[in-house]
Amino acid sequence: MQFLINGVPVPVNPSKFTAKVMDLDNAETTTRTADGTLRRDRIATKRAIEVEWPPLKWDDLSTILSAMSGEFFEFTYPDPMSGQIETRTVYAGDRSTPIAIIKNGVVLWDGLQVTLTEQ
Repeated sequence: MQFLINGVPVPVNPSKFTAKVMDLDNAETTTRTADGTLRRDRIATKRAIEVEWPPLKWDDLSTILSAMSGEFFEFTYPDPMSGQIETRTVYAGDRSTPIAIIKNGVVLWDGLQVTLTEQ
């Protein structure tokens, strides 16, 4: 499976991928009664996608981070709920890139971790 950002394949596929299905409730109208019964007002179902890459060459890391630099962008991935390849508009949370090392004269970053949350 090739993952896409804005229709362009990422240069290296993720090594770890976790798709979460999130329910969003109306904070004002979702309440609990005195006996503890939940009165729920679900307003939307969204995806949060945790993605992790293996060690990356500097140029591959830069390409991925640059592709995620917009406020929102399109991400194409296999969706476990729909059973289809989906494209969702998402934003990137914190992007963590652990230490860089030099191996055989090539700068490698010890991966990339990011959570992509549907708009």
